[in-house]
Amino acid sequence: MTWTPFTQLDRTGLTPQEAGTWTDGQGLLLSIHYFDLVPDLPAALDEPERLREGLAHSAAHAGGGLIEAEVAEVGGMPGLRQLIKVPLERGHGQAFVGSWTVPRDRSSAVVKVQAAEGRRTGLREALIVDEVGPMHFFTPHPYAPEVTGGLPHHAADDERWDARFPDHPLTRVRATLRRITPSIAFADEYRERPPFAAPATTA
Repeated sequence: MTWTPFTQLDRTGLTPQEAGTWTDGQGLLLSIHYFDLVPDLPAALDEPERLREGLAHSAAHAGGGLIEAEVAEVGGMPGLRQLIKVPLERGHGQAFVGSWTVPRDRSSAVVKVQAAEGRRTGLREALIVDEVGPMHFFTPHPYAPEVTGGLPHHAADDERWDARFPDHPLTRVRATLRRITPSIAFADEYRERPPFAAPATTA
């Protein structure tokens, strides 16, 4: 990474793995990314409903699932916070990715936190489906009820269960992203770039 827009980021408890990547030694990875390209987002940040709908479809088409997405301020700039889940290549289990994307007109800065399930998979889901019942476990996606494919939207991904599963990768990703968010800061050069504009809509 020759240049980074990030000037501050809390890496407490993490050790460097390679350029722009840190690990806690227990499977969690923190990484920073800079893309000198027009951001690949389906809508502008000031259109949160259209943005979330598009993100839900994109995640499903890629074989994963969007858990949460919200537009909020990070480092004094407008950004997009996402949590997604993706299937592991080994054929069972999931990985969870939390991120902040701060788009500008022709570039974007991304902070990513990720962790994957180990040998034991599906325990959180099994316990929650027993508790809430099958009829209330799987639900239409709140951002795009018509979305199909990918990983299904279900109750076990809700934040209210995190305290019961403190070592689950989703809990750890969500907690780490929340912890580092107040520390994120950007270079003035990046802050002064023109804002990201909405992609053109098609008829």
